[in-house]
Amino acid sequence: MTDTQTRAETRRDVLAASLLGSLPLLLAQAGRASPLNPEQTIIRAPEDLPWIPSKDYPERSVDRCALTGDTEGTGLYYTLIRWWPGYMSAPHTYTSDRFCMVLSGTWWCNSGADFDPAACVPVKAGSFVRRVAGTPHYDGVVRDGAEPAVIAICGMAPVNYRLVDPARPGWRRV
Repeated sequence: MTDTQTRAETRRDVLAASLLGSLPLLLAQAGRASPLNPEQTIIRAPEDLPWIPSKDYPERSVDRCALTGDTEGTGLYYTLIRWWPGYMSAPHTYTSDRFCMVLSGTWWCNSGADFDPAACVPVKAGSFVRRVAGTPHYDGVVRDGAEPAVIAICGMAPVNYRLVDPARPGWRRV
């Protein structure tokens, strides 16, 4: 082996050793993530959600929790509804589609202007429901329901909520 080959191998070994020696430091820095920025990722725990009883409805019949937007404003809204057992909405319509996910409990739904809770279909947690604009419908939780149903609802505002029979309240005790 020549002197030139020995020097080249030595340089290679020194270079390899320094690269391999710094690898743990490089990997440690690559594994560090920046901390969560609460102004960029807004998190609200379930106990911090602002549930509000619906105005002009009996206590513990239906509660609302506006997450973003406003159903009476304009643009995208995302809200939660909690129907308690024994209460349903009266038949009503909206001017825009509503996209609903049942988060917990069983939600009982039907379409049409005639209110018949016995004809409602049970919709279990994890299910998706699309309410088509302009079509009358009603929903809630039957009297012997085991628990409230929580539904996430998204759509475009204004929804222009209209009761089929405006002479009666927007809720029904079942």
